[in-house]
Order: sequence, then structure tokens, then C-alpha cells
Amino acid sequence: MGTLDQNVGMKDVEESYTDSTNKLDAGALFVLKSKGSWVHCGYHLTTAIVAPALLSLPFAFASLGWAAGVVCLVLGAVVSFYSYNLISLVLEHHAQIGRRQLRFRDMANDILGSGWGRYYVGPIQFVVCFGAVVGSILLAGQSLKAIYLIAYPDGTIKLYVFIIIFGVFSLVIAQMPSFHSLRHVNLISFVLCLTYSLCATVGSIYAGHSDKAPPRDYSILGSSTQHTFGVFNAIAIIAATFGNGIVPEIQATASAPVTGKMFKGLGLCYAVVVVTFFSVAISGYWAFGNQSESSIISNFVVDGDNLVPMWLIYLSNIFPLLQLSAVATVYLQPANDMLECLSVDATKGQFSARNVIPRILLRSAAIATATTVAAMLPFFGDINAILGAFGFLPLDFVLPSIFYNITFKPSRHSLVFWINTLLIFVFATLTLLGSISAVRQIVLDAKNYKLFANV
Repeated sequence: MGTLDQNVGMKDVEESYTDSTNKLDAGALFVLKSKGSWVHCGYHLTTAIVAPALLSLPFAFASLGWAAGVVCLVLGAVVSFYSYNLISLVLEHHAQIGRRQLRFRDMANDILGSGWGRYYVGPIQFVVCFGAVVGSILLAGQSLKAIYLIAYPDGTIKLYVFIIIFGVFSLVIAQMPSFHSLRHVNLISFVLCLTYSLCATVGSIYAGHSDKAPPRDYSILGSSTQHTFGVFNAIAIIAATFGNGIVPEIQATASAPVTGKMFKGLGLCYAVVVVTFFSVAISGYWAFGNQSESSIISNFVVDGDNLVPMWLIYLSNIFPLLQLSAVATVYLQPANDMLECLSVDATKGQFSARNVIPRILLRSAAIATATTVAAMLPFFGDINAILGAFGFLPLDFVLPSIFYNITFKPSRHSLVFWINTLLIFVFATLTLLGSISAVRQIVLDAKNYKLFANV
């Protein structure tokens, strides 16, 4: 009888939510439409988290060493899963009381008070997500150029040409009407992240046993000051690799009732996280030690000599390149939501001429802007480090604990209260230190910066 009452209650919530859709803005109606299953949430989460940035994990290990590297990776997985589940529980709670929140800024406004979403969470999320779009286009352009140089070692085509080529491709995919419509694209992305992680792992093991492999050295290079900043930078890299920033928007794509769906989606995503992150990090660092590059694929060629078969080098560049189109489109969704709210008439049909024309124009302008920034600033990785430290860390590791403690008000004597309080303190501190370390790196690299550089 209790189960029946609960089901009826959940059905009432679902019906009340359905009845209220007429009051939703255009972004909620058309971009964040709630039609997906927990499997679709898993695909979206995996695309957002298990991205080519994971290929930099051996580089982070080079500043931490074996013990600290593995510990940080394990803690990153545990804490990020815990934090994302906290967000999901808060969202489910508000959905059950008839106030379903579809965006990060909605959560901030409802929980922290009016203004927090508009002036803090919303802008930070937008900058971080748009930065991820720019970074994806830049990384894809670099992958295209790497493939080109493998085929034509004396080729003269500049990097910005490859960035523009990928930008045009991204412009087409950006026209996908809603987040939910990306579910099939993100299924392909789900498979791609497994394949290039397998390539990176197999390639690292193969290279590690090659006669041409450089001698392995696991000592941490540099002075004590460099060690300190290197540790903070490595922690920021690992945290940003686990970063997401759009959990509420992903949960918004799930159909009502949402209870339990996101937890299953997180379970699917983190099964892939464990397989990919740990295999790439450990095999890459084992093979190349403190010589690990910012992308472990770069270590497969040393002084013009291939340490792995040529076909594996091609695949190791092609698979991440293909997935980056999905990653860029996923992180474009908050911008699409905002643009839809500003330009589209919610009383008209989603595919009416009144709505389609401004949608195509504004999304195309957004991708054109991201492509231009990527081409102008091929050193954007350094800038993205600041965005990661200043954006991903508070969004994904500080705010979830704050939201949970305010919403559920756990006893000060409870373990969950003190775990959340500790996470708030630790990651607020890491946000500050990571930002300082990223700014320092920009200052050190500034002499090498040049607009439209062919790097």
C-alpha cells in the first residue's frame, strides 16, 4: 500500500510538472526538454567528463609521482561522484516538492537567494562552458594538424586553417535542436572515449617495451618552488579532468519522475571513468615517467622516431578528434539555452520560421566566435587552466556541498555535515591556489604568445 501511495504521489508530481510546461521559458521548452532516460543521462555525463583531457593525466602524475598521483586520482573519482550525487539529490528533492530546477543558476537563485544565479553561478558556468567549447575546437585543430603532418611531414598549412575546418564542422552539429537530441551523438562519443583510451593504453605499453623508448625516470624535476606550483597545477588538472559544470542541465533532460535516474547515469559514467582514467594515467606514466607530455599521444613520436605502429598513431589522433565534436556541442548547451531565452518565442512552434532563423544565426555566431578565439589564441590551454581552477572547482566541488547543507540541513553532529564542510574548505582553498598557479604559468609562457601562432 505504501508503494502504491508513493507511485501515485510521484505521478502527481509528474503531472503537475507536465501541466506547468506552458509556463516554462523557451530555453527550458526547446533546449532542456525533459524526455530522456537514465541511460541518456549516462551518455551525456560520459561525454562531458570522459573527454580527451584525460590524455593529460600522465602529465599530472609527472608533478606528483606514483603515490600522490594515484591517491589524487582515486580521491578525484570518489569526491566528484559524491559531489555530483549531492547535486542530483538536491534536484530530486526540489522536483518532488513541485519546484523542479533545470539549470545551475536556478539552483543558486532558489537555494542561495536571488542574484546568486545571475551574478555569480550563471556567468561562471557560461565562461567555463564556452571556454570548453573554445578548447575543444583548438584541440581538434591541433589533432587535425598532427594527422596532416604524419601524412605530409613537410606540409605548410597553418594551424588556424585546421581550426577553421573543425569550426565549420562544429557549426553544423551545433544546430541539433535540443540537449536530448544529442543522445545518439553522445552514444557514439561514449564508444569513442573507450576506443582512444584503449589506443593510448596499448600504445603506452607498446612504447614502454620498445628499444627506442627513452629511459624511464619517475623523479620530480625542478626546484622546490617549481615542485610546489607543479603540485597545485597537477591537482587542478586532475580536478578539471573530472569537471563537469552542467550536471543540473543534464538531469533536466531526464523525463519526470527523475528520482534515481541520475544516480544510475552516474554509475554508468563512472564505470567508464574508472576504466579509462586509471588505465591511461598509469600506463602513460609507467612508460614515459617525468617526460610525459601534456597529451600522452605526443610521446608516441620521439625525435622523429615512431615508438608505436603508424596506424596506432593515426587512430590515437582520429578518435579524440571525432569525440571533440560531441564535447564541444555538449558544453555549448548553456549558451544555446541562454540564446534561446533571448531570441525565441516560446508561444510559437520550436521549428517555426520565427524560431528557426534566429536559432541558426545565433548558434552559428557562437561557434564562429569560439573558432576565432581558438585560432587567435592557440595558447588557450593556459587560459583554460584559470577557467578550470576558478570555474570547475567551485561549481563541481564547493557549491554541491553548500546546496546540500542548506537544503537538507544535516545535523552538525552528523558525518555528512562535516564531510561537506571539509570539501567546501579544501576546494575553496584549491580554487585560490590553482588560480594563482595558472596565472603564474601564463606569466612564464607570455614571451611565447603570438596571435594566430602556428604551434
